[in-house]
Amino acid sequence: MSLNVKTHAAVRAKISSIGTYVPPRLLTNADLEKMVDTNDAWIMERTGIRQRHIVEKGVATSDIATEAAKICLERRGIPATEVEVIIVATVTPDMMFPATACLVQNKLGAKGAWGFDLSAACSGFVYALQTGIKLVESGAHKKVLVIGADVMSSIIDYTDRTTCILFGDGAGAVLIEPCAEGEIGMIDFVHEIDGSGGPALNMPGGGSLNPPSIATVEAKMHYIHQDGQAVYKFAVRKMSEATETLLTRNGITGADLSCFIPHQANKRIILSTAERLGMPEDHVIINIDRFGNTTAATIPLAMQTAMDEGKLKKNDLVLIASVGAGFTVGAALMRWEF
Repeated sequence: MSLNVKTHAAVRAKISSIGTYVPPRLLTNADLEKMVDTNDAWIMERTGIRQRHIVEKGVATSDIATEAAKICLERRGIPATEVEVIIVATVTPDMMFPATACLVQNKLGAKGAWGFDLSAACSGFVYALQTGIKLVESGAHKKVLVIGADVMSSIIDYTDRTTCILFGDGAGAVLIEPCAEGEIGMIDFVHEIDGSGGPALNMPGGGSLNPPSIATVEAKMHYIHQDGQAVYKFAVRKMSEATETLLTRNGITGADLSCFIPHQANKRIILSTAERLGMPEDHVIINIDRFGNTTAATIPLAMQTAMDEGKLKKNDLVLIASVGAGFTVGAALMRWEF
């Protein structure tokens, strides 16, 4: 294996801690069978999902994001007051403003931190991660908290069997810090957006184009709308393209990777990408059966799963990738440094 590590950054940056949180309440396929015309076998065959976690009424994105952040900081052994920046990737903010990052900062007690929200749907965590990495690589900051969190149940129409089976609620947080001597951390990334895919996956109501009204509520414009076939075809193609570009550019193959952590939207998309990369299935992290698609939280949740299963250890070469509404595409290559 020849790994062409770029050396342009005066400071290299790494993930130094992780914390995840999912609400305790479960919504199983058996539960959905009582709500819409579907069944467990159909859902499992097409998506690989068996259950998903759902918040109780009144629990917001900032609440679960804060829980994940607390676990992350406790694992690192530092107080929230040492956090300098908070970036929250989400498409289900508590409200249009203030930013969910502001609410998390207050709940954590991260006095003196600044931050913002980032909206890139299922690629949100990958984009926020790279933003945090660059803030540390620039030398501007030494501790950046990156959170992917979504309460997808808040924008799901549970009478629509094409979307209600897919999504769950969850949150994951990572801390970004400078690498120690001899560590590599983040190596490279590929990001892309294709706005022509916007109509295939969106929530049309609630913004400046279609502000909330009786008409938008009656038209169910505040729920997810999806063209499943269009999304599936784009995701299969672009997940493969982004990951292959990243590996080729850095002189490695799928066989060199210790672990592939993809966005958890559909098991068939994940396995198709892994096959293109030439990766054995036991090196591919899949937990969609337990959590469903938690949008910005899927990759940190899968990172935790990989660690729990002994498939992600210090010095491992790791590839992460996602495709989301927008369309958004993101992939990143790193050394796992804790």
